[in-house]
Amino acid sequence: MSNKMQTSEGAMVEYVTAMIGGQLFGLPISRVQDVFMPERVTRVPLSSREIAGVLNLRGRIVTVVDMRARLGLPKPEDGKTAMAVGVDLRGESYGLLIDQIGEVLRLAEDGKEENPVNLDPRMAKLAGGVHRLDGQLMVVLDVDRVLELAPEMMAA
Repeated sequence: MSNKMQTSEGAMVEYVTAMIGGQLFGLPISRVQDVFMPERVTRVPLSSREIAGVLNLRGRIVTVVDMRARLGLPKPEDGKTAMAVGVDLRGESYGLLIDQIGEVLRLAEDGKEENPVNLDPRMAKLAGGVHRLDGQLMVVLDVDRVLELAPEMMAA
């Protein structure tokens, strides 16, 4: 399934939107496998704080990545249950913990801009550009960069 479509306006890309720490993020829909409520996350001894743990999702072992920790944001204080977006990288399954899932947005591919110079560096290193929406900036997450968990982080 391709996430790019040709329309009269040009190539369109679909994004699954998510809120993390009050910021709107978009994940290319072609990279999203599913959205789920993580249950029974098992902490992995000696893993970095960015790894929330692992869980069993329909018979697959999924590594759960805490996106707030990955972005250098504090833990939420509202006590709400986090949601997760399931993604794959090189045959491995990951769940990205987010605060809230949003809608699917269909945006013009040529509307995507480079990361602005004033974008928080913690976000910029994981972003593949931004879309300016009505009064809001959607940061496009580069799933490959998000999952570039350095070996020393995995064993830290």
